[in-house]
Parts: sequence; structure tokens; C-alpha cells
Amino acid sequence: MQILGFKSFCDRTELKFHGDGLAAIVGPNGCGKSNISDAIAWVLGEQSAKSLRGGRMEDVIFAGTRERKALGMAEVSLTLIDPDIYDGPPSGRAGN
Repeated sequence: MQILGFKSFCDRTELKFHGDGLAAIVGPNGCGKSNISDAIAWVLGEQSAKSLRGGRMEDVIFAGTRERKALGMAEVSLTLIDPDIYDGPPSGRAGN
């Protein structure tokens, strides 16, 4: 999953969920855990700002801080891979 400009993710952030079964997102209060679940809902088609814990859809775009300017867009991509079909690039070969 890649996130850019969505809620608290001002920089492009890549998350990889490895293995079979369950994945857990843990961390202290205020670190953005629920923003990850909102990003998954949004990329899967959620269009209700209220369901994404906002008042308006503009609330899902990084609004800026004192040190960072606001972004005018948000992007979330989710790539699902079937490990029975794709095991990843061949080891030892770069650029293919």
C-alpha cells in the first residue's frame, strides 16, 4: 500500500503486509493508525467523509503544518498479489 497526501501522510509512505492471515497496526495514540484504516476504506471506494472521520472530503487531504505546506491532492494505491501466482522478482537479477 502506498499513501501520499492522505490525512497525516504528507510524504509518500509504503506499507507492506507480509504473510498469511491477520495484520495488526499498533502504536501510541495520535500516530496515525486509524488513518491507515481510513486510507484502505478510501482506496476501496468509500466516499462518505463522515465514514472517513472527516466533515468534508477535503479533510482527507494533508492540510499542512507550521513546517510543511498543505498538499492539493491525496493518493492511495493498494496492490494485492496472489503468492500462488507471483513469488516476486527472480533473486540475483536486477532491473527485470
